[in-house]
Amino acid sequence: MKKVGIVMGSDSDLPILRKTMDTLASLDIPYECHVYSAHRTPEEARDFARSARANGFGVIIAAAGMAAHLAGAIAANTTLPVIGIPCKSTCLDGMDALLSTVMMPSGIPVATVAINGGVNAALLSAQILAVAEPELAEKLDARRASDAEKVLQKDAALQAELNA
Repeated sequence: MKKVGIVMGSDSDLPILRKTMDTLASLDIPYECHVYSAHRTPEEARDFARSARANGFGVIIAAAGMAAHLAGAIAANTTLPVIGIPCKSTCLDGMDALLSTVMMPSGIPVATVAINGGVNAALLSAQILAVAEPELAEKLDARRASDAEKVLQKDAALQAELNA
């Protein structure tokens, strides 16, 4: 199976990406995680993106806050799917990061999940990889069914409480 590359602009993004890593691990998806900055280490970020396919990656997740150019910088240097996670910072509640991540020019797409959306970034990565991995698709189907069952159990508990 292809690996998922995870790149964060700062180690302050690690709490969000722990959820990403936990979700990938729960689906037995291999991953590799790095700290590269679009602004402070642009050469390292570029080199990672350019060599990602040759190094066995199938998807890259890039998380950054504030100016949040990391996902775009990664996407500019690879044709692998790139998923951006805009991270909430103390200014603008993450809207700056969201707009920086989602507003890409034509020809350089970045799939963008919600602000701090580490779990969805992992699940979207899994869905992309599952196109060529039937066993992974089955795991995703089972997860969806489990998630649906949990909601129905909560509804049943609510109905029992309200109708008692």
